[in-house]
Amino acid sequence: MGERRVGVAMDFSPSSKYALNWAIDNIAREGDSLFVVMVARKNPEVEDAHLWMDSGSPLIPLCELDEASLMKKYGVTPDAEVLSALDLAAREKKLVVVGKVYYGDPRDKICDAVVEIPLDCVIMGSRGLGTLKRALLGSVSNYVVNNAPCPVTVVKLLGGSGSNRGKK
Repeated sequence: MGERRVGVAMDFSPSSKYALNWAIDNIAREGDSLFVVMVARKNPEVEDAHLWMDSGSPLIPLCELDEASLMKKYGVTPDAEVLSALDLAAREKKLVVVGKVYYGDPRDKICDAVVEIPLDCVIMGSRGLGTLKRALLGSVSNYVVNNAPCPVTVVKLLGGSGSNRGKK
């Protein structure tokens, strides 16, 4: 594995895609390992899944992240935009890109990933919930910031959706 272990929490929403791009542009350096931490709410469709329900899937190398049948078994459907960004970052910055799928509450599982992998830092997007919705639904990013034993960067997507490209 690489020099530093940088984690990016990914749910394939616009905010998590933006956080991934931000991490690649601003945090990742040549030789780092980039861990894409995904949390699926449904159980995987793999025969031996009970062996890793608590600790998450085995580490998934970049070359296997785009195998639709394999990722479906893990209960995750990554998209072409994310895979393209990861492939480009791996080639240009010589990053080691690895995925890992956890099952359950994203708050707990992202914090588990920090300890189990272990990660040097975590970058994640913010859904941009208002005060009332955040109080009712809870905030994954707020929980991770307050409970993860490593630095956490929350990247906010300006305007609620779409891309921040070109905005300062």
